[in-house]
Amino acid sequence: MVTALGMAWRAGRGLTIAFAVLSTLMAVLPVTIAWCTKLVLDEIAAGRPGAGVTATLGAVLAGCGVLTAIGPQIVQYVRDESGRRIGLVAQDRLFRATERFVGLARFEDPAFHDRIRMAQQYGGATPGMVVSAALGTARTAMTGAGFLVSLVTISPWMAALVLGAAVPSLAAELWLSRRRAAMLWGIGPVERRELFFGELLVNVQAAKELRLFGIGAHLRGLMNAHRRAANAERSRTDRRELGVQAVTGTAAALAAGGGLLWVLVSAANGTGAIGDVALFVAAVAGVQAAASGLVVELVTVHQQVLLFGHYLAVLDAEPDLPVPARPRRAGPLRRGIELNDVWFRYSPGHPWALRGLSLAIPYGSAVALVGRNGAGKSTLVKLLCRMYDPERGSILWDGIDLREMDPAELRARIGAVFQDYMEYDMTAAENIGLGDLAALDDRGRIEAAARRAGVHDVVSRLPRGYDTMLSRVFAGPANPSEDGPTDVGVHLSGGQWQRVALARAYLRGERDLLILDEPGSGLDAEAEHEIHQGLREHRRGRTSLLISHRLGAVRDADHIVVLDGGQVAERGTHTELLACGGIYARLFALQAEGYRQREDRAAGAPHDRLSGAR
Repeated sequence: MVTALGMAWRAGRGLTIAFAVLSTLMAVLPVTIAWCTKLVLDEIAAGRPGAGVTATLGAVLAGCGVLTAIGPQIVQYVRDESGRRIGLVAQDRLFRATERFVGLARFEDPAFHDRIRMAQQYGGATPGMVVSAALGTARTAMTGAGFLVSLVTISPWMAALVLGAAVPSLAAELWLSRRRAAMLWGIGPVERRELFFGELLVNVQAAKELRLFGIGAHLRGLMNAHRRAANAERSRTDRRELGVQAVTGTAAALAAGGGLLWVLVSAANGTGAIGDVALFVAAVAGVQAAASGLVVELVTVHQQVLLFGHYLAVLDAEPDLPVPARPRRAGPLRRGIELNDVWFRYSPGHPWALRGLSLAIPYGSAVALVGRNGAGKSTLVKLLCRMYDPERGSILWDGIDLREMDPAELRARIGAVFQDYMEYDMTAAENIGLGDLAALDDRGRIEAAARRAGVHDVVSRLPRGYDTMLSRVFAGPANPSEDGPTDVGVHLSGGQWQRVALARAYLRGERDLLILDEPGSGLDAEAEHEIHQGLREHRRGRTSLLISHRLGAVRDADHIVVLDGGQVAERGTHTELLACGGIYARLFALQAEGYRQREDRAAGAPHDRLSGAR
């Protein structure tokens, strides 16, 4: 709670002070109106209508009425404005905290996804709600105290009865609050699955298979089943709350009814003033309303603080990978990269992805990784980028263990094209410029990178060229400073997107290590040949790691490493590996045979060429 209040204070001190002043003013208004009403009625009952004191009290009542009418709107505006500012600060702190997770482990953990969803949902709103509830608690407490003192002047025992009736309600509501917070955490995974299915049903990439396979209704059924499961838990909690609140509410109503009957009898017998009746009604209603409001505000604070725990858990979480306080500087690569007896698995329950792997990537050479799916190629790339650390063994950059370096500095020296590259719902220029933020506003460098990737002509022909939004989700305004129609977003083909991703890698320029993970997998044969020709020129003299299932694309690498079961099974040049007659030779022969058969079918006659293996 202290953290939430501190965030609110830093986000807007003036608004917080204004909120507190307004809350205090609104707290005294009901009590002032009740006492003025009592005094006016007593004046009238005493036969002194029209006296100066009556006129003064009437003026005060009128003023209070005006403040009562406009005060809530002003308070609401200050509350909302404060909430917006606090929400911005909270959101920034949350995602700033996620940047401390320099690896991938947290983002591949389902439990972390549930926690981050709860943190997003409640973290940004909680500080504002805590401030509002805290001030609301103070306001209702002040109002309730004023009415309670008023009630004591009429009947101390009645004041004690009304106040005592509120205590069970408060205890019950706090208990219900804990149960509701636990329920929200419990249904988190169910609601996340529901959200997944809902997004899948309108996802443009999934639309083809959904319609071709006719699985839309099946997925909709799964989505609705998860919604029903979540709704059932919420309904169970609501019914429990309804039952408890009905009991505590009935007890409070009986106490108020008994007190009202007593004061009416007293007034009828002449033992009480007529103004006491009005004051009692207002005081009882005020105390009960204050007690109810106090319960609501305290429960709100209690529940929000419980939910805010998920936000704090993300903020306070330790980095997923250790970063040394004084990291060793990652200088330009001069000797090469070495992997020494590297063992890695994604969790103790997973099998080993890499098992005692030792490998050298000499400076200035092109090393190719080949192997079956699951051989450990992608895992090795993740370790080289220090998305994970080896469980045993070490990876050295010019003799320096990657764990002793600053991950950000290491990654600044790496350029990469990943097989699962991103398609950002942003403009074409931004999609390329994200490869190097220093060049984001340098149109010349962006266009040069696009030309090298062979996508410049495609982008130039788009409706707004490099400023065209590459998205079917968002559309960009024709001119953001003017009203008018928006531009329709454009979606590229798979091969065009792959060239955009390649342009991002080219934009990074003279990086020490270039990682190419299936850079031509989405291209036709001619385009793939063109891309690889360009990449050969680009990586000449540079240290590069090339991963591809198409062995013809890696045959000219300086070193070819065959992975099998997380270990180095073979290594050598293309010619040496063919001569060995092992895994590489067998895979190459299978691919060559496939190409030859396709050529034979296309030409209608047999051929002995293996040119397709290139």
